[in-house]
Amino acid sequence: MPLYLGRFKYSAEAIKAMIENPHDRGAVAAEAAESLGCKLQGIWWAFGEHDGVFLLEAPDNVAVVALAMAVGASGQVSTETTVLLGMKEAQEAMSRAATATFRPPS
Repeated sequence: MPLYLGRFKYSAEAIKAMIENPHDRGAVAAEAAESLGCKLQGIWWAFGEHDGVFLLEAPDNVAVVALAMAVGASGQVSTETTVLLGMKEAQEAMSRAATATFRPPS
């Protein structure tokens, strides 16, 4: 299954709730992912613009968008997701790029 790298940010209200009741959000996220045919490979808290990152296996882009919609509809978490290409797919893209018709600006 394709891999997706995701970044998430919690609302202030969600962080407050987690401080008041600490629990494993990874288990909740894994359950949501599995309900849509996906598999959460891992979830990590992070410093910076986002509160954390995750790695997700999914059958297709539609499943990932459905998951993002379900999570985002809560208003408590926003996500940003990037499709990851394996080396085989990247090499296929390189081969296809070699056959593309493109004229650079001049």
